[in-house]
Amino acid sequence: VRVALVGAGNRGLTYADWIAAHPEHAELVAVADPRPAARAASGAPLEYADWRPLAEHRIADAVIVATQDRDHVEPVLALARAGYAILAEKPLAPTEEETRRLVEGVRAAGVLFAVCHVMRYTPYTDLVKSIVNSGVLGELVSLEHLEPVGWWHYAHSYVRGPWHSERDSSPMLLAKSCHDLDWISYVLGARIEEVASFGGLKHFRPQNKPAGAGERCLDCAVEADCPYSALKLYPPTLREQGPVWPVTHVTEATDEAGLHEALRTGPYGACVYAGGNDVVDHQVVAMRLTGSVTATFQMMAFTEQTHRQTRIFGSHGWLSGDGERITVQDFRTGHSRVHELGASGSNAAEGHGGGDTALVEAFVRAVATGDPGAIRSGTDASLGSHLAAFAAE
Repeated sequence: VRVALVGAGNRGLTYADWIAAHPEHAELVAVADPRPAARAASGAPLEYADWRPLAEHRIADAVIVATQDRDHVEPVLALARAGYAILAEKPLAPTEEETRRLVEGVRAAGVLFAVCHVMRYTPYTDLVKSIVNSGVLGELVSLEHLEPVGWWHYAHSYVRGPWHSERDSSPMLLAKSCHDLDWISYVLGARIEEVASFGGLKHFRPQNKPAGAGERCLDCAVEADCPYSALKLYPPTLREQGPVWPVTHVTEATDEAGLHEALRTGPYGACVYAGGNDVVDHQVVAMRLTGSVTATFQMMAFTEQTHRQTRIFGSHGWLSGDGERITVQDFRTGHSRVHELGASGSNAAEGHGGGDTALVEAFVRAVATGDPGAIRSGTDASLGSHLAAFAAE
């Protein structure tokens, strides 16, 4: 399968890595990104600074659209009209109107289409869903689900990083957690019908800036006592074998001098209390799904960065899962069973517990065979979770 990549950022290059490792299944033939270094990193033989040439002349069977949140609709619609099969990053769009327009345009084009709801494709999710479907829990009653974003991850991506502003990206619930709303609906096999939501930006505000704090971590008298210090976060990720995420988002430099220059001049060295962000640092969503099943979801910045944690309650048993193991108690026997999956994980830095690779593999297989059955995250399912997010907002 010949694949083109639009947007060679962290997510796009993750998918490109799978393609490079599986030449018997796929070939990356072109990349479109305004940054020369990003294009070079993809390894694609054809390079474009913009996606439009791909729409003018179809040069591949499929295209992966992994641009920023607000830059999905125009390329997806044009590339769908050009006849490409499309794998699109989530969220599809920052507003309900744009999301509906994208979905309707893809349907009208009649092309194979998948959304990067990678959590649907993990072995952990497969096991949770198989337990739910087995009937051991009895009649499903309720679910509670926590996304522990992590104190430093939130500061990196949602205070200093590309998703710090709703105007420039999208609401936090959409940018980070439409994954989770989609996952809740998927594992329960039910549609979200009604929501209520509360949340806000509680901590990362100018009025919470400590006395004596500077504008930048490099010039801050109280930096050593700040959990959000850039000097605590980024230097340890400069390793002998080469920089790793998240420092690779801060600078292209590979030494400490280059990193310090980026922290002195760029957004990742700024004080988290400077007031440049407006996305929430905590949010709770209560849901009613088909069949009167209820669910709660909590996005929380103030945690360790670890796997999502879920409990599912049924009339005859309950399930507790943490991304590595699932415990199921059967009320009929009183016995509990533990299913161990190992450190599969659910975070982007860990490949979403195998979801990243399984998603691309499923998409490529669907394109190769013309059978969309391998795709678990098409237009209808993704539209439902997006609409739930917009309703909550």
